[in-house]
Amino acid sequence: MSFNKLNSVLADHARQIYTHAITKSLPDNAVKNALCKLTQPKGKLICIAIGKAAWQMANAAVTVEHLTIHSGAVITKYGHSNGSIPNLDIFEAGHPVPDENGLSATRKVLEITKDLTEDDVVLFFISGGGSALFEDVCCSLSQLQDITSALLASGASIDEINCIRKHLSNVKGGRFAEHCKPAKVFAVALSDVLGDRLDTIASGPACADSSTSEQALAILNKYAISVCDDIVQALNRETPKLVTNSEHVICGSVSALCKHAKEKAEELGYVAKIVSDNVTCQAKDMGKTLADVVIEHKNTSKPLAIIYGGETVVKLNGNGKGGRNQELALWAAKYINGIDNVAVFSVGSDGTDGPTDAAGGIAFGTTWQSMINCGLDPQEMLNNNDSYNALKQVGSLIITGPTGTNVNDLYVALILPKGE
Repeated sequence: MSFNKLNSVLADHARQIYTHAITKSLPDNAVKNALCKLTQPKGKLICIAIGKAAWQMANAAVTVEHLTIHSGAVITKYGHSNGSIPNLDIFEAGHPVPDENGLSATRKVLEITKDLTEDDVVLFFISGGGSALFEDVCCSLSQLQDITSALLASGASIDEINCIRKHLSNVKGGRFAEHCKPAKVFAVALSDVLGDRLDTIASGPACADSSTSEQALAILNKYAISVCDDIVQALNRETPKLVTNSEHVICGSVSALCKHAKEKAEELGYVAKIVSDNVTCQAKDMGKTLADVVIEHKNTSKPLAIIYGGETVVKLNGNGKGGRNQELALWAAKYINGIDNVAVFSVGSDGTDGPTDAAGGIAFGTTWQSMINCGLDPQEMLNNNDSYNALKQVGSLIITGPTGTNVNDLYVALILPKGE
């Protein structure tokens, strides 16, 4: 089979695998199952939803017959809402860097949830992206944006970024639950955090926080990020270490995303293996790892699908356009160049990858050379973190649009027997 036909087969299989995995990870049924545990309160039932899957989760909640929602609000990323929801105000805001719309929407949430009684319940939907979208800070917006951008550019881990966010915030690290007292908070979380740590999902607004002021200051020092004295003083304000008025339910995670990918791969005839759903490294390193898997198994006698899940980071060296999944795919393309029976794809389950309209990218054995044939210098584009434009030029972007879920990223190597 020719390169082009092989690529077409592999591309189709990749599309089926990530589409199935993402579709099966939509929160609708999981939300409804979680709400079986909640009874209608004597007082008001207030619904607050934050994150990239906020609209989808809140929209599922209003269809639950035994619950009547009094009022509430949804805060999600631009382009991630799908119309009005009865009794709820819908807001869209900036991600991954917070903006004024996010701050004003959060002020609305704090207004809705103030002066509640012990008979009231706050139904709180949390999904990935909530850390940037749900924010009320004890510093200026520009200061928060500068610190967030510096941390993202440095390659800081999501745990490190969230540690800083929590100590600058009036709603993270358990402070939102404190604000809602004496009302109870029933939190339903769609986890985009490895290990499903409640204090890390959206920076734990309704959960006691284990991170400390000392750790927050150490992170700034680690990445040589300079801040003013007011920020240092704010970071020295400790987060709640005990929260007594909240209950949490996890309704989805990256481990399930990987399992759904494995299901579809096996249905397509692959011998499928989940190696890890706990990937935390730089995108370029994960690209090399997947390429090494491909090289090791390129002479397989059976179709193979090697599956990983997790969340990589990118340390910015240039000013190009891209995201961590696109960067991973471009690095993989470099190392699998010339191997004619393989593909590597990396996709964000939320449908967005960095500040782009792509969810990720796919690399074939022809991708690197195709870029060169188009007059590009793919190595220079890697050096400039310009994976989006490199992949776009050869049709290797994965574009799904906003999906309604957010459970981390899926990384897959597909290998077909030679001669198929």
